[in-house]
Amino acid sequence: MSARERLQAAAAERVLIFDGAFGTQIQERKLTEEDFAGDLGLKADQKGNNDILALTRPDVIQDITCAYLDAGSDVISTNTFSANRISQADYAAENLVTAINVESGKIARALADEYEAKDGKPRFVAGAIGPTNKTLSLSPDVEDPGFREIDFDELTAVYKEQAAALVEGGVDFILIETVFDTLNAKAGIMAAKLLEAELGREVPVMVSMTLTDLSGRNLSGHTVEAFWYAVRHANPVTIGLNCSFGADQLRPHVQSLSGLADTLLMAYPNAGLPNELGEYDEMPETTAALVKQWAENGQVNILGGCCGSSPDHIKAIAEAVEGLPPREIPASGTAMRLSGLEAFVVAA
Repeated sequence: MSARERLQAAAAERVLIFDGAFGTQIQERKLTEEDFAGDLGLKADQKGNNDILALTRPDVIQDITCAYLDAGSDVISTNTFSANRISQADYAAENLVTAINVESGKIARALADEYEAKDGKPRFVAGAIGPTNKTLSLSPDVEDPGFREIDFDELTAVYKEQAAALVEGGVDFILIETVFDTLNAKAGIMAAKLLEAELGREVPVMVSMTLTDLSGRNLSGHTVEAFWYAVRHANPVTIGLNCSFGADQLRPHVQSLSGLADTLLMAYPNAGLPNELGEYDEMPETTAALVKQWAENGQVNILGGCCGSSPDHIKAIAEAVEGLPPREIPASGTAMRLSGLEAFVVAA
């Protein structure tokens, strides 16, 4: 049985639990420049380069991952949100992209397998790919609307390098998350399809959009409905929403996507909105009560947390939705879903 089929089978039985934020958990550990840099001999300061900890302090990533598994996570992610060539250039660590992703994948894979062996409950690993700080749809120069810092082929290659390393590390899925630009997501999907062609097997993707305003659009102007139809051809294992706002503000958009998408829906909101200091102070019980309403209304298949969330938030969510039935996936209707590279070309 493939990872896709195993996840679908588990999600047919109950609401599954994703993990929470890595960034805030790392910040709480008050790591030093020496912790981040290790003995890699890099020229730039590494403090704040959370992804590189897979190489320099793997024990920290292991500890955080275990905390989420102990809290009830069925699906765990790799700590690789910025482990791509574009983002790592800020730290002069481009040459370590493959190593970071391979090791991050191995950490998550080993722990997922260890926990599954203990209790027999399936665990899954999502290889996290963030959006980078570049956008394909918009110009960063207000004086030149046609200017782009990067083109589609270049971004696809960046994503493919990361995805290949994550797959080598043992992930089950490629999670294209926090999508603020739909065209960036399409580059990520193309990368997975190209990797599939090379490997001769499926590289299943999860896709998660982030909203930039309360009207329910991302930075490239797509509503959740438009976004779904823009990526549906990729046959994602899950579609969903993450980051954006707290669960309260995200509620109507989860509802809209739930009635539309004919695949599993995964939602992992921030722990409320940040305060004046940029910190998140929504209590785990509050977050859990809000997302429980989504589960009670039959709108979600997988629940987790994003910015500001902790193992305590994930534990509270797991306890809140225990025993609730999972969302029933709507019929696909008459829309035709293609596969492989031909599908991408048609939808693009």
